[in-house]
Amino acid sequence: MADVIVIGGGLAGLAAAAALGGAGHSVRVFESRPYLGGRATSYEAGSETIDNCQHILLGCCVNLLDFYERLGVGDDIKFYREYVLIEPGGRRSLLRAGIFPAPLHFTGSLLALKFLDWSEKLAVIRGMLAIRREYSLRDDLERISMQQWLEEKHQPPRAIERFWRQVLVSAISEELDRMAAIHAFQVFRLGFMARSDAFDMGVPAVPLGRLYRAEAWNKIGKVDIRLRAPIERIVFENRENVEVPPAGRQDVAMGDTRVRCVIAGGHEHRADHYICAVPFERLAAIGVDVDVDGFEYSPITGIHLWFDRRVIDIPQATMFDRTIQWVFDKGGGKYVQVVVSASRSLIEMPRADVIALAVRELAEFFPAVAQAKLEKAHVVKEVRAVFSPLPGLESRRPPTLTATCNLFLAGDWTRCGWPATMEAAVRSGYLAAEAVSEAAGAPQKFLLPDIA
Repeated sequence: MADVIVIGGGLAGLAAAAALGGAGHSVRVFESRPYLGGRATSYEAGSETIDNCQHILLGCCVNLLDFYERLGVGDDIKFYREYVLIEPGGRRSLLRAGIFPAPLHFTGSLLALKFLDWSEKLAVIRGMLAIRREYSLRDDLERISMQQWLEEKHQPPRAIERFWRQVLVSAISEELDRMAAIHAFQVFRLGFMARSDAFDMGVPAVPLGRLYRAEAWNKIGKVDIRLRAPIERIVFENRENVEVPPAGRQDVAMGDTRVRCVIAGGHEHRADHYICAVPFERLAAIGVDVDVDGFEYSPITGIHLWFDRRVIDIPQATMFDRTIQWVFDKGGGKYVQVVVSASRSLIEMPRADVIALAVRELAEFFPAVAQAKLEKAHVVKEVRAVFSPLPGLESRRPPTLTATCNLFLAGDWTRCGWPATMEAAVRSGYLAAEAVSEAAGAPQKFLLPDIA
């Protein structure tokens, strides 16, 4: 069995560590922060433990669910089989699977939606059927935006705004004109049409940080977690003979260059193999040559609100026609979290204005908010929340293999088959673990196939 160092304790690095540790390899994880989970974690804010932003998963996120099962925390995820969609003024619609088999299981719900007229509903159904038909036929879906595709299909403006945008901005955390159509297709193929339970929403019932708690790692194997241990640099051998591989290159030749060690706390740490699972903007600082020119982030803002009384009567809801997009009940209907994906308009807005905006808009959907007293609030602006899936960029995402024979990449920004999500991060970690196990002479499969 091999000795492996994983650089970064976000989901990608943790997934690689869990897979390799469970397979009998010895793994050390170096994380610069005092907690695990990267952008999907929780921390102390005064007397409260809060998530940096509400993270959800769908039933089609099979690798993420497998990772949670490896840690023994699968029961900490609560699933909801219906979505509540609310218009300003409070009128509600439900989206849930009906009596028909997949891919027709949402037909009844779609036809019953109150926020679209009949022509708009039929247009949405035609659009979904076109996705199913065109996914394997078109070769331009990585190059065009979803906005372009929707306009090509003559989708009505209100259907685009209230259905397509509402679903996709929440799922991919980017605007329609800034996401490659291929990723939007994937959301609908896997989440809406593959199976009747694929769109079930999983919400962690505990703070995110507890999903990676120390006791969860005890049964994994030889996994040593080192917090507050940033890697200062990677030391290579024969580096002068290496050319930087082009972005997205899948057939990278493994040369004689090797990682000799990593430096942390001024000390050398050696292993047989290394997995670099840091955000793409950190690569150059530690000495990893990967072309990430043109890679961007999309921000997400989480707004935590504590009221003096119960203000919402449902576990979660998505809201139309306003800045705020989702609300989640985090405690008795009195503590709620509001989420805004692709939240560029809020990044420069003062904290007090963000809170006032969220409270004002929330009252349009839940009248009890107007009568309640806001006792405290906390705003988390995750400026580097997710890798932005821009049209034309998919083919440039780097693969797991590098030109250095014992160095592998992981991260939701790598070419892992999904847009930047928690599922993508875990997929990348499993792919890196597979590459390590093969290099160690004990090939093993960890990645689970998509459900369609």
